[in-house]
Amino acid sequence: MAYARVPLWAVCVLRVALATVYFQEDFLDGERWRNRWVQSTNDSQFGYFRLSSGKFYGHKEKDKGLQTTQNSRFYAISARFKPFSNKGKTLIIQYTVKHEQKMDCGGGYIKLFPADVDQKNLNGKSQYYIMFGPDICGFDVKKVHVILHFKNQYHSNKKSIRCKVDGFTHLYTLILRPDLTYEVKIDGQSIESGSIEYDWQLTSLKRMEKASAESEDWDQATEGKSQAWKKHFLDASASTPSDWNSELDGDRQAPMLQKPPHQDGLRPESIDRDVWLHQKMKNTNYLTEYDLSEFENIGAIGLELWQVRSGTIFDNFLITDDEEYAENFGKATWGETKGPEREMDAIQAKEEVKKAREEDEDEQMMGRFGGRENIFKGFHKRNEL
Repeated sequence: MAYARVPLWAVCVLRVALATVYFQEDFLDGERWRNRWVQSTNDSQFGYFRLSSGKFYGHKEKDKGLQTTQNSRFYAISARFKPFSNKGKTLIIQYTVKHEQKMDCGGGYIKLFPADVDQKNLNGKSQYYIMFGPDICGFDVKKVHVILHFKNQYHSNKKSIRCKVDGFTHLYTLILRPDLTYEVKIDGQSIESGSIEYDWQLTSLKRMEKASAESEDWDQATEGKSQAWKKHFLDASASTPSDWNSELDGDRQAPMLQKPPHQDGLRPESIDRDVWLHQKMKNTNYLTEYDLSEFENIGAIGLELWQVRSGTIFDNFLITDDEEYAENFGKATWGETKGPEREMDAIQAKEEVKKAREEDEDEQMMGRFGGRENIFKGFHKRNEL
């Protein structure tokens, strides 16, 4: 049987068709970005962004992104897109960040907001769904934040995820899957992964909700007045046999007795709730409410942060439901320019070293000539005397 060969470009097109891209921004249309992004006017002291590829880059146009421009300022800017829910779907958030100023203290993270966020008044108190990205301050704070909003509270990942601290562009990717697993990538490499339930210290919250749900089930089960009780209970009055050895035989379990019928609202005597081995009813409500990584009304992405020294560049924003598409987008953007960026930085560094050496040599030469000139002046003065 002969098989038809499918060209590679057709496979790529099919992958794009299958992926849902909720938001994508690479700033390739120049100053038109101002039509999509809204600068917050909540505070007149907020810093301003400009479009720039920085002092060194891999491609002057492709590497242009939003750059912070003023030192010691808060920044707040955002862009809207068609609202969506990621319920039952994978959610990928990806972007590049470049601290070419060698960040000393400041944020490089992004936030995902609900669709009803007030963009003009965006500030540190604006509710968000997800906060993700690097945060650097001094020697102690060099971490990647992954904060999720759940039950009106913000929950941080308990694992310490170290961020990049150099001045080059880096690709940050967060993947939240519907099976409550997650993955954090930097430059396409997985650096942390695991369970959202456990790595966000939410197991205690889940246990409380589950206990509450089971308690409701118990109350509902005992409210019926004409139910036939066909379960069993422990015979608490039974004595331990004289030949029972706890060390050899283990802890003894009391025998089970058939529970008598419960009719007409009469409760059988000598049956206590603590010894009643009722069959636990599963309340599915607590599971559906326990949406640790599901958000119903995602509608905006933004930068709301503080920086002591400005110069950070944010670029190549992507929100999608397809991991392969995100990987390919990262390769087509950051992957194409990362090498040339480092090459340009190396060339500039060599030029700076050369320039500094020439300036030192010039100063040394001036010092030598200056010393000789002083000697001649002293000689003439002695002759005059």
